[in-house]
Amino acid sequence: MSHKRIVILISGSGSNMQTIVAASQAGKIAGEVVAVISNKASAAGLGKAQAAGIATAVLAHGDFASREDYDAALLQLVDSFHPDVVVLAGFMRILTSAFTQHYHGRMLNIHPSLLPKYKGVDTHNRALAAGDSEHGVSVHFVTEELDGGPVILQAKVPVFAEDTAADLQARVQVQEHGIYPLVVHWLCSGRLRLTAAGAELDGELLGPQGYAAD
Repeated sequence: MSHKRIVILISGSGSNMQTIVAASQAGKIAGEVVAVISNKASAAGLGKAQAAGIATAVLAHGDFASREDYDAALLQLVDSFHPDVVVLAGFMRILTSAFTQHYHGRMLNIHPSLLPKYKGVDTHNRALAAGDSEHGVSVHFVTEELDGGPVILQAKVPVFAEDTAADLQARVQVQEHGIYPLVVHWLCSGRLRLTAAGAELDGELLGPQGYAAD
């Protein structure tokens, strides 16, 4: 089984990026992270990637007149690394349809909510405001709809009465670091694919909440 080439896009600390790089370098992912790209030169994750021996690049969105212009340049930059898989790991940009279509079936995102709940931002505060008893994280294929692509895998965490948004974020992040490298491996190893009917794992169509362990 050939190793796939992975490009990761970040905007901040890169904690999920780190777990994917570590899993790849430990042989737990059937792929190699060949580049980490950020839209912010200040992203702390860039230094972490460099320390792990990964090539990095910065493409600042403020240097472009429009979202379309930025995404066209970003697509060229990403493609220069010849990726098989593109992973969004805290990349805080809404992508154009031209970009998402180019990587259709090859691009993953992680979102801190139990999709389809709480698409967009501020998910932890929204879960608290709604009085939810559980919260969580979803890994999904990226499509043109914001946070709307087929869910592959979710992890749930309890919500306690005394929780703050920071408490929830910390609890959710632990789960993020467990499930994201796993899904990246599924895609790199050929077990996971996006079809017209939705996400399939080992030839079985996944449900609306993704893979359900027995």
